[in-house]
Amino acid sequence: MGRGESETGGEGGGWSRARGLVVKTIVLIGGALLLKRLTKSTTRWDHARLVAQSLSGEKFSMEQASRDPDHYFNLRMLNCPAAEMVDGSRVLYFEQAFWRTPQKPFRQRFYMVKPCPKEMKCDVELSSYVIRDVEEYKNFCDRPKDQRPLPEEVIGDIAEHLTTIYLKRCERGKRCLYEGSTPPNGFPNSWNGATYCTSEIAVLKNNEIHLWDRGYDDDGNQVWGAKEGPYEFKPAPASSFNDMLSPLNLPQSLDRRIEGSFVLQE
Repeated sequence: MGRGESETGGEGGGWSRARGLVVKTIVLIGGALLLKRLTKSTTRWDHARLVAQSLSGEKFSMEQASRDPDHYFNLRMLNCPAAEMVDGSRVLYFEQAFWRTPQKPFRQRFYMVKPCPKEMKCDVELSSYVIRDVEEYKNFCDRPKDQRPLPEEVIGDIAEHLTTIYLKRCERGKRCLYEGSTPPNGFPNSWNGATYCTSEIAVLKNNEIHLWDRGYDDDGNQVWGAKEGPYEFKPAPASSFNDMLSPLNLPQSLDRRIEGSFVLQE
């Protein structure tokens, strides 16, 4: 055997051994990670934390408004952490506005996110509350943290309970991660002739949120809220604003249409 052949064989053997070690290492690491995943159970608070994280951030219904401008507006939905309760419940500040006037939200709420009680067949409880002084909280998430109300002030400004949505993990194969609704009879609501309201929410991958709020009168007739389906809010990069078309803007003549689609600030 020549010298060149001997060297090539040696190098080939060394490479084979090294490759074998790499494969074994990958298999061992993969097995350890899989075992860890199988043995680590998701806690009730993990579910609540994931829902809070998915809700947080700036999202728009731009794509939906572009597809169906007769029934949906391009809205901006904004959520951000505002406080944490003693029991670990997370308080989020929530506001909605038309995308052209984010500084003028027409809807402001506090969300409280926590695990469902153990006796209930759900994973996460999402409750909404009135804010005592909404003017003080306008554009809360857009402000520097040192210019926002302090967490203890936030907790003190949580007022009337409005609704509670009970979320469950979605079944395997569905687009959503969590979905849920208020109880069948909803919660009391008197806006625009309603006697009660219902809410549905779905948390999808990539932090997409589908939200459907509706109000009904004593006879079960819907008197406010979108009728065709939920609003679909998706995170949008800043560059997407360049593509927003003027027909999606909010002309003054459409003021009355707004009243049939949303619960404005009460």
